[in-house]
Amino acid sequence: MAKTKTLFYCSECGNEFSRWTGQCPSCKAWNTLVEAPKDMRPGRTGAVPGIRPRTAPVTLKEIESGKEERISTGLGELDNVLGGGFVPASLILVGGDPGIGKSTLLLQVCRHVAAAGRKVLYISGEESLRQIRLRALRMGEFSDLLGFLCETDLDAIAETLREWQPEAV
Repeated sequence: MAKTKTLFYCSECGNEFSRWTGQCPSCKAWNTLVEAPKDMRPGRTGAVPGIRPRTAPVTLKEIESGKEERISTGLGELDNVLGGGFVPASLILVGGDPGIGKSTLLLQVCRHVAAAGRKVLYISGEESLRQIRLRALRMGEFSDLLGFLCETDLDAIAETLREWQPEAV
């Protein structure tokens, strides 16, 4: 029986390599090499899981434009920074030094979005529900459309999202 030759393909740039490495030597992306049989490499019949086909660059004129729905955060300056609010299905990373007010800001955003009639889930990976409640009590009333979860297990979070189906997290 003949042994099937396998190669490693980068899921970012599509280049192939004879052995796995942590970083793609071509595009420098980390942990993107996928093992697949040699006869399934890009450009051949059969798709390689995790490999996206190469695409050609486009100009800005070629990109379809449209008015994106925006959801107001309820905070005017933050809405300005976000171009009028956040776009559904987007991800916004909020960073800063410890104690600068990131959690307070996000709790305010969740409060405003829930008050506008949208179901919201606030997930904390480091603060307890009691700590969140103490901060929330200083802010005033909260809608019952805002739920709270303290969890770090991604599978448990994913299950909660499927069951609860919030519009914003």
